[in-house]
Amino acid sequence: MGDGQQLRDVIRGQVKDGKAATATRDIERAGRRLALQVTPDVVNDGGGSFGRINAYVGAPPAMLTVRHGPVDGLWKGVVRTREVSELTLRMMGRMVIGEASLKNLSGPLTIADYAGKSASLGLTQYILFPGPDQRELGVLNLLPLPVLDGGHLMYYLWEAVTGRSVTDAWMERLQRGGVAVLLVMMSIALFNDVTRLFG
Repeated sequence: MGDGQQLRDVIRGQVKDGKAATATRDIERAGRRLALQVTPDVVNDGGGSFGRINAYVGAPPAMLTVRHGPVDGLWKGVVRTREVSELTLRMMGRMVIGEASLKNLSGPLTIADYAGKSASLGLTQYILFPGPDQRELGVLNLLPLPVLDGGHLMYYLWEAVTGRSVTDAWMERLQRGGVAVLLVMMSIALFNDVTRLFG
């Protein structure tokens, strides 16, 4: 194999028609050469399937520190927040229509696991870790589900358009439906956490 990129391309190509092929890889561990049977995971990205072994191939990526001034930093923060919010909405939409796996949902166990990993990278990474999660939670909170803030905004919009508020009977039905949807999402996320961490 010429370099890490060629090996990555070979691993990605080990998936055909949604099925992964097993290949023998020669590795060196503690001064000994070993032949291991490696079957990559199948990853679906909406445009097709490819293989991934969830390990660094080649050298770890270099860490680069970039500093911005207050105004430039604030603007880049706004742009990044918009990008993360759009990505979150697109991924949710793809999960709803079946183009993305529900395995992408994660919950508190995965968040705690990644928080621990970020702490091992240093104080700065640990402080910055909650940022993307807070943005994703903000987007989730604005979804038009009755028990979320987005649902209350829908109530206000309905009242502004029709001139009357939602009846108590409909309010109760919508609240129950919203709680049911959230419980299903939380159950899937927790199941994914347990499977990912202990499976």
